[in-house]
Amino acid sequence: MNITSDHPSSTSRFPCPYLKAEVELTEERERHVAERHPDVLPEHRGQMAETLADPDQVRSSRRYGNARLFSRWYTDEQRGKHLVVVVVSEPDVTKRHWIITAYLTKRLAEGAVEWRRS
Repeated sequence: MNITSDHPSSTSRFPCPYLKAEVELTEERERHVAERHPDVLPEHRGQMAETLADPDQVRSSRRYGNARLFSRWYTDEQRGKHLVVVVVSEPDVTKRHWIITAYLTKRLAEGAVEWRRS
């Protein structure tokens, strides 16, 4: 399954060296994360940016063919958790990348590892 999205009226952008591009967080997706994962937003917006800029690992999504899961371990978060930021990339000429969700987890379970910090 591939995910697409229309450009919203209010969008935040985060640098992502791995993708060599900026990643968008639309107002609608920000609401989604805040409602479904209130332990992430608004408190951990800075850590979301940090995870995209300097992840511990990047995995391809098993659920969405055009998505990657960026993760970073935070020792100080609930006795240690990974912050996972899920980013969809459009393969067409727009080369657009945007966050569809973000969550905290003890264990990384999904997707093949594309890159890992050495």
